[in-house]
Amino acid sequence: MKQQAVGVTPSTTAEDLVRGRNRQLTRRRRTIWLLSVLVVLMFAVTLMFGKTFYPPGEVIRVIRGEEVPGASFTVGRLRLPRAVLAVLVGLCLGIGGVTFQTMLRNPLASPDIIGISSGASAAAAFAIVILSLGGAAVSAFAIVAGLGIALLVYLLSFKSGVVGTRLILIGIGVAAMLESITSYILTQAAEWDLRDAMRWLTGSLNGAAWGQVIPVLAALLVLGPVLLGQSRNLATLRLGDDAASALGVRVDRTRLILVISAVGLIAFATAAAGPIAFVAFLAGPIAARIMTSGGSLLVPAALVAALLVLVADFSGQYLFGTRFPVGVVTGALGAPYLVYLIIRTNSRGRSL
Repeated sequence: MKQQAVGVTPSTTAEDLVRGRNRQLTRRRRTIWLLSVLVVLMFAVTLMFGKTFYPPGEVIRVIRGEEVPGASFTVGRLRLPRAVLAVLVGLCLGIGGVTFQTMLRNPLASPDIIGISSGASAAAAFAIVILSLGGAAVSAFAIVAGLGIALLVYLLSFKSGVVGTRLILIGIGVAAMLESITSYILTQAAEWDLRDAMRWLTGSLNGAAWGQVIPVLAALLVLGPVLLGQSRNLATLRLGDDAASALGVRVDRTRLILVISAVGLIAFATAAAGPIAFVAFLAGPIAARIMTSGGSLLVPAALVAALLVLVADFSGQYLFGTRFPVGVVTGALGAPYLVYLIIRTNSRGRSL
């Protein structure tokens, strides 16, 4: 009688839980599918539209390797490597950024804020201005510096474990120091070196070539699966180190794998296109708002970041009176959100 009054049996409750879980999974798959479609559509737009429009048939012929007068050069040698690099860089920044934000349980814990991008920028400026290097050598300097700064910030913030707030504050301090070094290096630059350095430091896809695409693709193919394989442990770390350890996660080992893999993706993306501002910072929060069904944000954030880079690069090229590098457009989008996030956090009486 009591069971009838309540109206819920154990079997009914289990069925409801299963149905609810299936609905969430279906909603998640639809959202990821929609994001994927938007990325593909924007990729197609960047290949077809510009100062000259090429219809889909000609673009497909170029991609298949056929010789099409006009389109083979414009689409095949200019637009296609640029669009592919935009997608790959976005995927790397999205996965790397949301890994840090999830692991440290703070939306401010992105490579833009904690000094990784600043380290790569300072190293690139040093290589261009002081050592007169270019091309692959500058990229190598940026990759090594990004990894080194990440290790430095991690070690400085380690004290009986890593606390997100401490790592962020130390990262902000290191970033400020590195930006001062970069500014000083630029004051010593000759005019021709300054132009090259500034083009790199703003974050740009201008002059994208297949030689830049291959290292980023290799990094994504190697490090991306590592992070996806750690997605369950990454989600568990959000509960705190003690809870994660109690649930069987080897916290220090897992965090080290996550940091190395995420920093590697960020470093290779930055080496290829420069520090494209705020993409890694914005992708995670946007994905979290879209993915109301919960679950890992790695794939949604990667797709959001790829879409952001494609849209920002296309907008910077064609939607304004003059051409802007992609980093200028994303910086204009990200800076107001950073201010909003800090104001919202302070209004709730919480520290960063």
